[in-house]
Amino acid sequence: MDFKEFGFKEEINKAIEDLGFKTPMPVQEQAIPTILYNDINLIALAQTGTGKTAAFGLPIINRIDFDNKDVQALVICPTRELCIQIANDLKKYSKYLKSAKIVPVYGGASIELQIKDLKKKPQIVVATPGRLNDLLLRKKIDISSINYMVLDEADEMLNMGFKDDLDNILSATSENKNTYLFSATMPKEVEQIAKEYISNPVRIQIGERNQGSDNVQHFYYLVHQKDRYLALKRIADYYPNIYGIIFCRTKVETQEVADMLIKDGYNADSLHGDLSQAQRDHVMSRFRLRNIQMLVATDVAARGLDVNNLTHVINYELPDELEQYVHRSGRTGRADNQGISIAIINLKEKHKIKKLEKVLKKEISKAKIPTGQEVCKKQLFNMINRVENVETDYEEIDRFLPEISKKLSWMDREELIKHFVSLEFTSLLSYYRDAVDLNIDESLEKEKIRRENNQRSKQKRERHFDKSLFSTLSINLGYKDKVVPQRIIGMINDYTPHRRIEIGKIDITDRCSFVEVKNDGVDAVKDALDGRIIKGKEIVVDFADNIEHKERKTSDTRERKGNRERRDSRGSRNRKEGKSRRERDNKDKRNRKR
Repeated sequence: MDFKEFGFKEEINKAIEDLGFKTPMPVQEQAIPTILYNDINLIALAQTGTGKTAAFGLPIINRIDFDNKDVQALVICPTRELCIQIANDLKKYSKYLKSAKIVPVYGGASIELQIKDLKKKPQIVVATPGRLNDLLLRKKIDISSINYMVLDEADEMLNMGFKDDLDNILSATSENKNTYLFSATMPKEVEQIAKEYISNPVRIQIGERNQGSDNVQHFYYLVHQKDRYLALKRIADYYPNIYGIIFCRTKVETQEVADMLIKDGYNADSLHGDLSQAQRDHVMSRFRLRNIQMLVATDVAARGLDVNNLTHVINYELPDELEQYVHRSGRTGRADNQGISIAIINLKEKHKIKKLEKVLKKEISKAKIPTGQEVCKKQLFNMINRVENVETDYEEIDRFLPEISKKLSWMDREELIKHFVSLEFTSLLSYYRDAVDLNIDESLEKEKIRRENNQRSKQKRERHFDKSLFSTLSINLGYKDKVVPQRIIGMINDYTPHRRIEIGKIDITDRCSFVEVKNDGVDAVKDALDGRIIKGKEIVVDFADNIEHKERKTSDTRERKGNRERRDSRGSRNRKEGKSRRERDNKDKRNRKR
């Protein structure tokens, strides 16, 4: 079908034509008529990059009364990048509606300027949860009578810890509004929000739950931890026309990888939470113009990047929450383009690939890191293709051709080609001349790990455990958070990849875990975990003395209470049995007297 068949206002159809929209994408084809012609609630599950903004934006703009100066529609999204993108898209859709006013409000920018914009009476507000809550507390925005509310990327908002903010915002709105929830994945936390605040919704699902895009090929490369950066460089060299995002887990690692790439001559830059808004905007502007080939980013960049035609997404580190991989890979393969998603992993992470395949419902193929010779061949033929296809201005060159021919007349054709290639490739050929094979033999590596584990176990058994060498840390994750000792150890290993942390005994209670850590690794564990958000919960790491006493006291109290209840239960049962025996004896005596 065509967009004009939806029956939008003429001004909106004109804007759609300017944008070059022809055929609606699947989520648009289902969501637009549902929102446009019905007063209903909607839950739409669709992959990242499938045109969700137009799916809710176009019908809402069509329904709004722009002569009314009240806030009629509210769009909530997780990041400032996505907030700005959605607001810009909505402005494009409504550019021929003269009275339309759309205002974005988000953190990291002046709240006073945003309050000034709100005084201009916008009909649509696009907001991040934290900034909108600030405005509500200051009573600078009234959302009590909105008609339409959109929760875009609801899964990411909950993953970023915005549950309380969302509860506060939703409770400040009218029950009569239409609520539209859009999400790429549907974890149980999103289902709970839907159950709590969205009554009798119509559900739309494009593809299977949490499924990755059909336009993306998925590969993983297995390397030693120490070779991770070398593997990244080799992948980048093997794809000379790469235009992609490299995802890291931490801000520090993001900046380190970007700095190393820049130092090694690649067109790269970083995007993470420590950059100011002006710095972020500058980086994104250069990336959109392709002045940057590779953007090294934290997961803050997984949402809201309005960038087209990305060829690659590279997971330098796998995300903590595997569903986040769906969002990362969804940055490429958009709008019917093909894309490649790559994960660089070590042997200890290989078990995550099977879990990822279950999340994606797709196979992630193992690939081999290209050899130095393969990289050089790929680069060379890429250059030859560029030479073949270059546009030339013969009139300008013809003026210099006689002098050039005279200068190079001493060389035959073959010598000329050799000089030409050497000029371009001397440094690359030199770098890869003795390049080692970065791929690892899994069978040999597993045997090596088995021997190392056996040796460590033997050393543990032989040595006397000296308590003075260890400190006990408390981590505010317990059985209620579904953690086990193996998960605690894995979490510490994941966040301290360049350190060998020696861990002793682990005790887990309902609310927290007590971990014995060798003294030389205590600071590394605290720095790596303290303040990190995991499963929407801010991790607190501290020395366990006071917390341990309180937790164990609580545990002892529960145990004493349980013992007392069991004793009372037994006593009550014994009293009942004694009473029954006495009643039987008395009855027998009466019968004998008779």
